[in-house]
Amino acid sequence: MATLLRKIGLIRLHDRDTEDPKHHQGSLKGSKGSQKSNKHCQTANESNILSTPEIKARKLDQNAKDKEKASKDASKERQQQQQPQQTGGGGGNKSTGTGTGASSVPAPAPHRQHCSQVRTRRLMKELQEIRRLGDNFITVELVEDNLYDWNVKLHQVDKDSALWQDMKETSTEFILLNVTFPDNFPFSPPFMRVLTPRLENGYVLDGGAICMELLTPRGWSSAYTVEAVMRQFAASLVKGQGRICRKAGKSKKAFSRKEAEATFKSLVKTHEKYGWVSPPVSDG
Repeated sequence: MATLLRKIGLIRLHDRDTEDPKHHQGSLKGSKGSQKSNKHCQTANESNILSTPEIKARKLDQNAKDKEKASKDASKERQQQQQPQQTGGGGGNKSTGTGTGASSVPAPAPHRQHCSQVRTRRLMKELQEIRRLGDNFITVELVEDNLYDWNVKLHQVDKDSALWQDMKETSTEFILLNVTFPDNFPFSPPFMRVLTPRLENGYVLDGGAICMELLTPRGWSSAYTVEAVMRQFAASLVKGQGRICRKAGKSKKAFSRKEAEATFKSLVKTHEKYGWVSPPVSDG
């Protein structure tokens, strides 16, 4: 019986091996449905192949490599973007570091250099214009050849005033003032004070300080020239009934810059609080 079964199996194997292959292919091409089924099987086979442990491992490894490469590219891009900032920061550290050398000395601010140039050009121009004046109203001398520190001589006031009469009687040829110009002149006002003679009233206060709104940041304009300021001062002297002090002892006491600066700061605070109105003549 076992022998018979083996013979039958061999016959069936022989028939399958000797079957016409063309006939088998024709049966696969018989309908569109079979083609779709064939394609679906290929896709399924591919899916089965990719699902094997070996391919899965390769896929995971490739994904990891791709992520690592992307991370490196992003890191490199960030470094390139930050490099100019780091370079600028390094220069700043050098300038403020503890080491010695030229790099440790900070360069002057461009704005400050520009203000200094503007101040110099403006004062040179004003000096030339004052020297061209033909009426001998004022003359200027530089203090120790310092362009930013002037001694200004006021030669004329209203000839109908009591102050002019005082000048004639005391043989006073001029009223001497000192004018100093800050770094940001003409955008800030100069500081001006009387040196000699010692005056009373006329809005001239202790130390020779001058009570004029246009000499304060609030009242100042960069369009004002030194000549215009001096003309305004000459008018305020007459308006305030300024006189040359002739009192014994007091007339010989010189004005001081320190006292003038303190007085000027005080009067500015007072006027900012109560307003810039002309004080009574009795207040000087």
